[in-house]
Amino acid sequence: MTPDEATTPDGAVMQDSAAPVPDDADPRAGLANYDRRTGGRLRRRVAAYVALTKPRVIELLLVTTIPTMILAQGGWPDVWLMVATLIGGSLAAGSANAFNMYLDRDIDKLMNRTKRRPLVTGEISPRAGLIFSWALCLLSLAWFALVVNVAAAWLTGAAIAIYVVGYTMILKRRTPQNIVWGGIAGCMPVFIGWAAVTGGLSWSALALFGVIFFWTPPHYWPLSMKFKKDYAAADVPMLPVVSDDRRVAAEMVGYTLAMIACSLVLIPLAGMSWVYTALAAGLGAWFLGSTLLMLRRAKQGATGKKLGAMQVFHSSITYLTVLFVTVAADVFLPF
Repeated sequence: MTPDEATTPDGAVMQDSAAPVPDDADPRAGLANYDRRTGGRLRRRVAAYVALTKPRVIELLLVTTIPTMILAQGGWPDVWLMVATLIGGSLAAGSANAFNMYLDRDIDKLMNRTKRRPLVTGEISPRAGLIFSWALCLLSLAWFALVVNVAAAWLTGAAIAIYVVGYTMILKRRTPQNIVWGGIAGCMPVFIGWAAVTGGLSWSALALFGVIFFWTPPHYWPLSMKFKKDYAAADVPMLPVVSDDRRVAAEMVGYTLAMIACSLVLIPLAGMSWVYTALAAGLGAWFLGSTLLMLRRAKQGATGKKLGAMQVFHSSITYLTVLFVTVAADVFLPF
């Protein structure tokens, strides 16, 4: 054994940490490898915290905010006001979603689609997740109050409370209508966007609120159908878990009709043009057709992919996006 070697307890030979480094070795190599490892850990940690906010959900909520602000203004609102509202809305939605993951971590580990969430895998501790949730919440409320207006701040606080307390803590595990009433939180960006521009609300804002409220069940229940085994394993009574496909599809048709009615009520309330009228009616008929087709398939005994539930889910996203883009575009038409 050389002076530069030592033995481990099991007799294996290891090099002394003070062994000479070859003359041609790059002294920066070890540091570079350390930096890459550290950077990789940091990226994973940041990605885990971002995942807590459910960014894909936030995208859909913000799609409704800008058109609402344009309609409330009757043109382009102040650019900084739009940016500030989107920042505050993203913080608020991220907070609500993070609280949701914290509170649901016990059932998330039972469902295949949620078992990789950071609070389940241990990437983020429950305590850190709760602190992060509260930090986003308080930051969003302060942001709205100081940068936008107090009305928007109050509505933001109500939205977070409805989703966290109303939906996650009270409704989700107790009633099949959980997503209906809990979905009110998803409608609040319309009120927040309108209040950010005007400082208050109006009947037009209520009509847009109604569109999203009645849109939520036919949007979310098809997804619940796909993952109903997960919900059943976690003992969450989503309607598709406790009812047959025929009833679910029939209720989706009913909510879709109410949604279309709200989109058409907006015409006299906001003075929408014939372009919006035609597109709203056409989009409504198209989406209604998809729910009716699903109902017919359910009555015929179709199951799984043959039922076409996920087609309705994707159609619902297209419907809401195009409708709200039309709301915004209609403001700028010269007739």
